[in-house]
Amino acid sequence: MSTPPYILVVGSSNTDMVINSPHLPAPGETIIGSSFFMNPGGKGANQAVAAARLGGNVTLICKTGNDIFGRQAAGIFENEGIDISYLVEDPDNPSGVALITVDDKAENTIVVASGSNATLSRADLEHSKNVIENASVVLMQLEIPLDTVQHVAEIARSRNVRVILNPAPACELDDAILKNISIITPNEKEAGMLTGVRVEDVESAKEAAKKLSRKGIGTVIITLGPKGALVYDGKNFEHVKTAEVKAVDTTAAGDIFNGALAVALNEGKELKEAAFFACKAAAISVTRKGAQSSAPYRKEIT
Repeated sequence: MSTPPYILVVGSSNTDMVINSPHLPAPGETIIGSSFFMNPGGKGANQAVAAARLGGNVTLICKTGNDIFGRQAAGIFENEGIDISYLVEDPDNPSGVALITVDDKAENTIVVASGSNATLSRADLEHSKNVIENASVVLMQLEIPLDTVQHVAEIARSRNVRVILNPAPACELDDAILKNISIITPNEKEAGMLTGVRVEDVESAKEAAKKLSRKGIGTVIITLGPKGALVYDGKNFEHVKTAEVKAVDTTAAGDIFNGALAVALNEGKELKEAAFFACKAAAISVTRKGAQSSAPYRKEIT
């Protein structure tokens, strides 16, 4: 029996330490928070878990430390049905950790200590070339070295594998990376950093999308939070709206969107339909606390 098409996620794995507070602290301000909890996170891991819960056949390449956080992460991935045959263990650096503050309006600030994520290198992927070349979709983010992102994108595109890049956390990206990206999925702030366009509404998002498209990217999807997402295929725009929900925590909404998008595209859905599916999943996630714990299951997407 042939192996079903799989989604390959290459990215980070962190442990999130979350404090809820009445508002986000200003520089030098100390706030008494209302609660604390730990939750598995990291953009790569979040997206892999989201895709797996939504029915995707998922393989994850990430790098963890030889510590309790790394071992816990591996156990979680296995429980979610994710293939971790290519997980790399770092003998010298700790697993990644993120410190997150969430306020009463569900807004958040995040500080990440990358740890082993920052050491995921081309050399670590030496034995993973085959799994990159044979993926149906490759999904990446920017919590691992840019050189590694570029390397994976080059391998994938050489075999016409669709590459989705979620450019988060935001940073400047060289055209050498962008030219190998099939779909880029920035949020408003990330789109602004990449293009110099201040994205505040659908019209300004269109301007930013056009600028990104000119860099050789086939499809641009700008996520707009409660306004949904703007899809641009280089010719036409589609504004995909999302359901109105009461947000509790927006921490991993973008990650859930991207994992869901990869699943929908892997199933052969058209761009607009895939983006609508992803918006549904993200809308559910913001009604729950945590990162991976907020990812919905397929039966919840109606």
